[in-house]
Amino acid sequence: MGSAIAVIQSKYQSRLLFIEIQKQQRILDQQMINWGQLQLEVTTLTAENRVELEAKKLQLVLPRYERIIYVKL
Repeated sequence: MGSAIAVIQSKYQSRLLFIEIQKQQRILDQQMINWGQLQLEVTTLTAENRVELEAKKLQLVLPRYERIIYVKL
């Protein structure tokens, strides 16, 4: 009788652990998706032409050559 109860207890604990593993796996999967999205965002934000693209969105234009002021450091 004691052995049967021990087996049942062991199976129950095993199922609980399996459920927890599955839960943690789903959390990990979601975090991996978030990580991929953040990596894509970093790539987008560090693109060399980003300033030019943002300027076009704001409808900015280059000033005339004579209006450009160069500052020497």
